[in-house]
Amino acid sequence: MNELDQAGLARLRDGWISGGAMFEFAPVEWKEVATATSPDERERRLLAIAAQALDVALRPAAPKSLKRRPPLPVLALPMLPERLRPALRAALKQAADARRKAQVVKLVASRGFVTHPMDWMPSASDQIAPDIYAPWIDWRASAGEERLSHEKLTLQNWPEFFPAARRVALAGMRRSEPAVARLLIEAKGPAESAEVRLSLVELIRIGLGPDDAPFLKSLASDRSTKVRELAGRMLAMLGEHGEGGPDAPVAELAGFIEEGKAGFIRRRTTFGPAKTKSHAQEQRRAELFELCNLVDLATRFGVTESDFITGWQFGTDNNADVHLSRMVAASGSDTAVAHMADMLVAEGGKHVFRALQLTPRLDNRRKRVLVRLILKQANYLGMLNLAESLDAGWLDWDDLTNGQVLPALRSVIGGSDDAMRQGVHDFLEVMGFLATATAATRLIEDLITTGLPPASPSLSLLRLNAALTENLSQSDR
Repeated sequence: MNELDQAGLARLRDGWISGGAMFEFAPVEWKEVATATSPDERERRLLAIAAQALDVALRPAAPKSLKRRPPLPVLALPMLPERLRPALRAALKQAADARRKAQVVKLVASRGFVTHPMDWMPSASDQIAPDIYAPWIDWRASAGEERLSHEKLTLQNWPEFFPAARRVALAGMRRSEPAVARLLIEAKGPAESAEVRLSLVELIRIGLGPDDAPFLKSLASDRSTKVRELAGRMLAMLGEHGEGGPDAPVAELAGFIEEGKAGFIRRRTTFGPAKTKSHAQEQRRAELFELCNLVDLATRFGVTESDFITGWQFGTDNNADVHLSRMVAASGSDTAVAHMADMLVAEGGKHVFRALQLTPRLDNRRKRVLVRLILKQANYLGMLNLAESLDAGWLDWDDLTNGQVLPALRSVIGGSDDAMRQGVHDFLEVMGFLATATAATRLIEDLITTGLPPASPSLSLLRLNAALTENLSQSDR
């Protein structure tokens, strides 16, 4: 329809608005169709033609910037039942940051459900959402491009997978066919951006073994500093030593550590942090702990990783203890990490904070032992927020009653200290993630009896947990 026709329609519209008859002003072609014996009928026919023209001929065209997108993928788990969606939204609202929101979603996934997309969706760059959401992450990042990802990942169909789907596929392959996954990463990684390369190399941690060493060594010339450092840490986990002479960072770090002897009958070597003389020295020591690998540091003193950890004098300098723990988590062998965790746990709760630095590398059994140790002593409850990579929905009621947790919670709830109440809120969010449905139900009842208001926002995740029972009816599913 041209501008003249549009102007004519506008004239007809203005005439009808003022209550006049407009048949005489209509285009000749329209008059032929709208001709009738009655003047009123002519106006009605003309009005129908004009309405059709406005509704169809003048329909706005979509902006060129709009892109047609494929439908949102259907995930492998069923959607959360409609009746539980308000509880999910309440729990997400109370989650203070992306990490805690991810815990809410992880709990839901552990009970066999996914969220409704209107309640929660991962972002296009999400790295912490459960693997079940990979199709949604890729959908957010696809920008209208549709690819297939239901086949096994190969060199040939690599472009058909979006990044999140690739990571999930490669992670599964690292568990069943580690060499095949490594060859794919080795072949396709160099063409990716530094951020994507880093995420791909990180997958080598899964099933890390001696066969991966040549590939990791080849990354010494990678363009990205972060990729080179990550490869170096994984080589250290395999017992591979870094390159460097007497002026290497590990030599400088060794200068911040004192070697000594202890024991009258059985003499043993001890290691401890030398006293720093300034804040600048303390900062430099922290940087060196981050730069160096455990195997290189232990070798510098002529001992094994485990011997170095056994000889370390924990409790002398808290900052140095934490830096060492992070070094062990980042570059220690599996044996060294397990040895340090067992040693710290055996000494009771006084070294809990050091042990928490190891959680990303611990197996599920050791993580649970550490959580139970924390729960036995009420003054360490706040540290649970620092634990990473914990499983959802396993903590029993007996674990909560075996220690000082409940008495401490009851005391705080009955008190008037606002700061302590905030600590209770944070702790209950962690319990909402860790507890079984039965334990969540009993904890809610106990706290309400103690005096916590039934509608308290602090109970949001516990209520969702309690509702996500294992025996949900088939109609819910």
